[in-house]
Amino acid sequence: MDAPAPKNNMRNRLKKLKWVGLGIVVVAVALALYWLSVLRYRVTTDDAYVHADSAQISSRVDGTIIEVMVDNDFPVEQGQVLLQLDPRDYQVAVEQAQGNLARIEAEVRAMGMSVSLTDLQTAAQLSKAEAQYQGAQDRKNEALHRLQQLRKQREGAQAELTQTQRDYKRFEALYQSNVVPEERRDQAHTAMVKAKSTVEATDAQIKALQASLQAIQQGVQQAQAQLKSAQAERQQVEIMKEKLAGLYGQQLEAQSLLKAAQLDLSYTKVSAPISGYIAQKSIQVGDGVKKAQPLMAVVPLHDAYIEANFKETQLKNVRLGQPATIEAEIYPGYIYHGKVSGIRAGTGAAFSLLPPENATGNWIKVVQRIPVKIILTEPPPAERPLRLGCSLYVTISTRDRTGKVLVPLASNK
Repeated sequence: MDAPAPKNNMRNRLKKLKWVGLGIVVVAVALALYWLSVLRYRVTTDDAYVHADSAQISSRVDGTIIEVMVDNDFPVEQGQVLLQLDPRDYQVAVEQAQGNLARIEAEVRAMGMSVSLTDLQTAAQLSKAEAQYQGAQDRKNEALHRLQQLRKQREGAQAELTQTQRDYKRFEALYQSNVVPEERRDQAHTAMVKAKSTVEATDAQIKALQASLQAIQQGVQQAQAQLKSAQAERQQVEIMKEKLAGLYGQQLEAQSLLKAAQLDLSYTKVSAPISGYIAQKSIQVGDGVKKAQPLMAVVPLHDAYIEANFKETQLKNVRLGQPATIEAEIYPGYIYHGKVSGIRAGTGAAFSLLPPENATGNWIKVVQRIPVKIILTEPPPAERPLRLGCSLYVTISTRDRTGKVLVPLASNK
């Protein structure tokens, strides 16, 4: 009566094994389908961290801190004053630059008025000297012309005298021979005397004009000397203009020094270049700071992005614009959404302080990691902000492979 029991147990075990095997096959098929449809289009890494282009705050001048307006973790807006340096030394420098500029500007104005006055005076003197010289030259030319006329007149008078002398000698001889009357001889004598008087009078005029011409020549020389003196005085105007140009240069230099002093004074107020949160503050009131010394940082959490380090073997199908999901360890279970924005031009090791030298010594192949930049497609919620350095778990969907692997150059857009 008890013999069939072992056979029934065997049948039950076989049925269970069949169902287990069928379940395993179904699970295997489901996993295969899931891999074919989902997993093979995903690459994942847990070597990912939050980054942001933080602004390192430093002073552009040396000084002593007299007031600090912020502390670590404080939110600040762009342009907000973060700290105040003692401005007194820089205020004194501004006042000195203002005084120097005022002095040079006064010199410029005085020189400008002097140039204008000297220009008018020397222009008048030069015009007067030129007129006097021209007048003296005209008188000289007139006297020379008159002298030339008198000499021509003397030549004519001398010729007439010579003719009358010959006529007188001829009539004198004829008179002695009783050929002509005495009256005719007297007429010839009178003509000779008259011609001689004309020559003598012309000689007297020539001598007088020559004496006058010497005086006129002296006047020309004096006028020429005055003209040269006026021209020399006129050159002083050009010299003064050059000096004025030099003063203009000093004025520009003084203006630049004033602007530099005013800038240094403005730098005593250190402002936030971007909006964000204060971090790494390491200063207090009374601290002396040097130019370019790091004082604090402003972290723009609203512009945070993810840098995920994928193995080089994972990037075959990664393209720009592909969607990504991000999970932060600080907020387990919450998913952020982003997209691929850039793929680094080299591996992390290539940009390290001491890059590997694989061409020397023993070489062991190590799979390298390449940073991939991922930006969020929507801002993180206020209750779940991403903080710099937070560890992340990043998955990229590579199903859509139409994007590029490099950001296009500007010339190729």
